[in-house]
Amino acid sequence: MKIRLALAALLLSTAAVSAEDLRKPIPAPAFDPRNAAATETAVLAGGCFWGQQGVFAHVKGVKKVVSGYSGGSRATAFYPIVTTETTNHAEAVQITFDPKIVSFGQLLQIYFSVAHDPTELNRQGPDEGPSYRSEIFAATPQQEKIANAYIAQLDQAHIFPRSIVTRVEPLKAFYDAEAYHQDYLFLNPAQPYIVINDLPKIAALKKVWPQYYNPDPVRLSRKS
Repeated sequence: MKIRLALAALLLSTAAVSAEDLRKPIPAPAFDPRNAAATETAVLAGGCFWGQQGVFAHVKGVKKVVSGYSGGSRATAFYPIVTTETTNHAEAVQITFDPKIVSFGQLLQIYFSVAHDPTELNRQGPDEGPSYRSEIFAATPQQEKIANAYIAQLDQAHIFPRSIVTRVEPLKAFYDAEAYHQDYLFLNPAQPYIVINDLPKIAALKKVWPQYYNPDPVRLSRKS
């Protein structure tokens, strides 16, 4: 948010982002064994958590999405400190989903194609710094295997013009972000940063992956 709000007005007047500017369909992961559990949790980082929460809240089978921080310690998991880019945290989302409806690999298919640019190192859109890095925090060894195999698959197929820089590391902890960050996109849909950077991702999800798109997103709050 430190440069999000500052650049929003300028970006609104100089950039027009549409679903067509985002990723096209990409192959499904070749290795994606189904989890037999009733629920599974994924923690993904890919830029501002406002947009990530908004995208994955619209995915069928997703039960809950929480914005937060992963990669650093509990002591520094607070937005004013994370934005100093000295804590090793990444802005991330914790996704609770039904693996019988949507698999971890299918979530990664969305993550790599329309949710963010996996070839950008330590930045997404107007946001720059390691807290905006692309990283998969694997909650289980199986998730780590699926993620690494999928990255190798996409790189070998030259799906993107540059190599994927997404890191894959075991999840150590996830810390909820402050309350004002939760459901931010849904509560502030007209905010210029959201209009420019995040709503096009949801439009891309609906267009590119209609089979995964849920028009009624899950929200932590049902306030309008």
